[in-house]
Amino acid sequence: MPPDNAASVAPGADVSFPQDGPNSGTGIFRTGPSSFNLTAIGSYMIFFQGSMSEPGQLILTLNGADLAYTVAGRATGTSQIPGMTIVQTTVVNSILTLRNPAGNSTALTMTPLAGGTRPVSAHLVITQIA
Repeated sequence: MPPDNAASVAPGADVSFPQDGPNSGTGIFRTGPSSFNLTAIGSYMIFFQGSMSEPGQLILTLNGADLAYTVAGRATGTSQIPGMTIVQTTVVNSILTLRNPAGNSTALTMTPLAGGTRPVSAHLVITQIA
């Protein structure tokens, strides 16, 4: 992740995922460093994780609206915040982001060297399932 998210992710701001991993098809594509277009109406399995230096939360948004059932967080420590859920779209070209929820008091710092000497990754995996 670092230096991709060199600055803290402020409350209400989206986490950047500027490096692409493997993909197939054209139904899911990025529209910026932190937003992804889900072209078809359907169900999508979403997995996310990121190593953070502070206690905090992450939430998925769809078309700018928080998906309250997707909140994942931790109260203490400096470890990963993981989440996995299914998101249902009802319109074509829905935009998905991962966000530090607005209203939280803490900016989140992506931990640069969690547990070793190499920068750690954060993941956002989007799979259309129906």
